[in-house]
This record gives sequence, C-alpha cells and structure tokens, in this order.
Amino acid sequence: MSKKIVVLLFIFIGLIQSCNTTEPPPPGEKITLTLILEDVSSIEAWIKLTTNNLQLPTTITLKQSATGGNSVTQDIVLSYADTVIYIDSLLPNTTYSFLAAIQPSNHTNEVKSNVLTVTTMDTTSHNFTWQTWTFGEHSSSVLYDVAIINEDCIWAVGEIYLNDSLGNPDPNAYNAVHWDGTEWIPFRIMFYTICGQQNRTPYPASSIFAFSESDIWVGMLGSQVARLNGTTQVATYCLPVSVRKLWGVDNQNIYAVGVNGQIARYNGRVWTRIESGTDADLSDVWGTPDGNEIWACGWSNQSGRVAILKIKGNGVESIWDSQTNTTLNIYRGTLLNSLWANGNGEFIFVGGQVLRHSLIDKRIVRLEWIRYPNRSKVLELGNYGYRIKGSNKNNIAVAGDAAMIWHYNGTSWHKYSELHSENDRLYGLAVNNDFIVAVGKRFEAGVLGGALLIIGRR
Repeated sequence: MSKKIVVLLFIFIGLIQSCNTTEPPPPGEKITLTLILEDVSSIEAWIKLTTNNLQLPTTITLKQSATGGNSVTQDIVLSYADTVIYIDSLLPNTTYSFLAAIQPSNHTNEVKSNVLTVTTMDTTSHNFTWQTWTFGEHSSSVLYDVAIINEDCIWAVGEIYLNDSLGNPDPNAYNAVHWDGTEWIPFRIMFYTICGQQNRTPYPASSIFAFSESDIWVGMLGSQVARLNGTTQVATYCLPVSVRKLWGVDNQNIYAVGVNGQIARYNGRVWTRIESGTDADLSDVWGTPDGNEIWACGWSNQSGRVAILKIKGNGVESIWDSQTNTTLNIYRGTLLNSLWANGNGEFIFVGGQVLRHSLIDKRIVRLEWIRYPNRSKVLELGNYGYRIKGSNKNNIAVAGDAAMIWHYNGTSWHKYSELHSENDRLYGLAVNNDFIVAVGKRFEAGVLGGALLIIGRR
C-alpha cells in the first residue's frame, strides 16, 4: 500500500552566510543549481542547494520522486545562495531522486540542477534478548559506565565489593569488570593514592572510553585517568579536573568533563584545563564522527543551572545556559544528563525528555515525537533518563530510572517493559550494531545494594 509523503521544508541560513543578490547576472554568465547530500536517516534527508549567478530572492521548484512511487513537487523561495533543505516523512530503505529547477522568465531560461539520488537507511530490529547480572557481596556496589569493544570484550567500571578467597568481606573494592566472551572477571585499575606518589589504590571509576581492545581509557571519581592495553595498565595521568565522563576523537585528542564546569583536553602528551565559563556539573561529552563538533552538557543540583557547551580547541562556546543564554526556551525545566552525536546533522539529548538539536542551524531544537498513522505526540519516557547512546541514526537507546531502556530503530521507539524494576537505576550505556549494554545499581530493601549490568543481544 502506498503511503502519502508529506515534505516539510525548513530553510536553514546558518550553514553558510551569503549575501542576497539584487541584480541579474551579467550577460553570458551561466546560472547553475547544485544539489549535494549532507546527511540522511531512515525518514529524513538534509540536502544542500548551492546557486551561482542567480538573482535573489527567487522561487525554485524541488521535485522529489521515489523509485516505483509518486512524485512530489514543492516551490521554495530562496533568499541565499547556499541553503540546506530538510526533508521529513520519507520512507525507510527507499531510493529517492531530487531535482531543483527554475522556470523560464524574462531574465532566464529554464535551469535544472543535477539529479541527486538518495537512499534512506533501513530500520533496525527492536528484538533483543535480555540478560541481567549483579555484582557485589557486601557494602554498596555500583557501575557507572560501560564500553563495548566487541562481543568478546566489554568493560564496565564503578565500585564493586566482593568477598576474599576465605569468604570474608574484602575491604579493597574492584573498580571494573571485564567480559572475555565467557565470563565476567573483576578487575582492579590502580590509581595514585595521592597524585604523583608511588602508592596505588583501586579508587572507584566513573567513566570509560575505548578506541580498541588495546587502547582503553578509564577515569576515576577524582582527577586521574588510567590507560590500558588489554588488561595491562600502561599509564596513569593526574588531571587538573575531576573526571565524570571521557570522549575522544583519537588518542591524541581526548576530553574529560566533570563537576563545576571542569573540562580538560589531552593532546597526546599532557592534559590541559579548559575554562568553561559555567559552574554546572558536566555529566557527558561527545562529538560528531568528523570531530568538528564536540559538545558537553550537564546541570548543577545546588544552583539548578543547566548548560550545553561546544568545545573549540582550547576554548568553549555556550550553546545554551539556563542562567545566561536563554534564547532556546524549549530547554527550560529540562535537566540534561547526556548527549550523543546523531551523525553530523544533530545532537540528541536526554534528561526528562528527548530533544534533537540541529547542527545545521543551532537555533533549532525539537522535541522527539512518536509518529502514528493519523497523529503524532511527544515521546514520554515514563522515567528519568540518565544516558543516551547509539551506533547510527537508526540504532539509538536511552536508559534511566526503574531499569528503563528505550530503543529507536529509525522510525519508531520501543520500551522494554519487561525490564521494569523500581529498585533498579541505569547510569551508563553503550550501543553497537548487535548489543545494548546498560549498567547501574540495584537497590534492595534492608541492604546497600549491588552493581547492575543488563545486556540486550539481537
């Protein structure tokens, strides 16, 4: 059954600032229209239209055709020589052709662009099989973060108290567990007891980021980062900031964020502090695949301040701040915990809600909606979200309170209600093409609770 396609076009002038053309092109100068694909998802396309020697403003016609389907045309008024057109309501795994044209007038003959062929992404499956582990035999255990390297190598970090070989409580906690393809092995990553001195302690670990099985970076709940080659610790660094989250372009460009707006960058030799201009506690940092946009977000429990920052080299730009930069009112009242780069076109945030923030025009933010055949509504998570991560625009997950896990497959969101537990809280999340791994804490009546790890396998 064919589906009617509704095309919504938003002209973003923030990508390239161009001046309006007020005069016709010089005689003999050729007018050109060029279409270039900027990004594509299962249901959306971002297309850049570049014009040359065209008198502006003017009206162009954009024709959209689906293979074996109907054609849709839309008139667009252009005011700028370079414009990005956002097209919504496409169908997954479908090939479309786009053609821009200017109809003949007193000043021009008919001008056509190149034919741009775009194939949307297919959807992924919501079907996961779930398995749960808990760790901890005394005291209070918890896991804060997790990294999937491959199906036989997964690391989770936090604070885990186990009994010793005689069955007595071991006061020295483990701060990581490692999946080797067969079992979970507890692991102690050693940090300086006092930075720079010889004594070492397995302090609780707060974050992990892995480039490969032989290049793993772990931050402690303090101001140190350890580097691992497999299960061998090869370096320990003292940082000028407290570490809550790590992200890197490569091992020569790694970023750490923490409390009171603290940010530091590793350049392959040393860690250097970056002044952020905010006192919000930064809870996440992530970047686009091309590394051009690196953002951080978080909020302060004491001041209530919420912030989104862009890290630019050794400087910071405020994207939004609840106290000083309040133009994006859509963020008001939302405590932002986590973000993930959805390709190079947008960031997607989670806290109490899921929001998508355009990178083509940073003034545009939209709430995540669930689409039905005859209506749409805002996605209601049902519980508070602590982390959002994905492997592609059609494979995104959210985790949070009450063992909440949602999955986005490119067109729809699905909640795994079978995991629901009021005693469980998920703080960390990792996603690849085949796995969702979430970690946190299980609170149990009368005891301090254990570390929690949930794996979903396709």
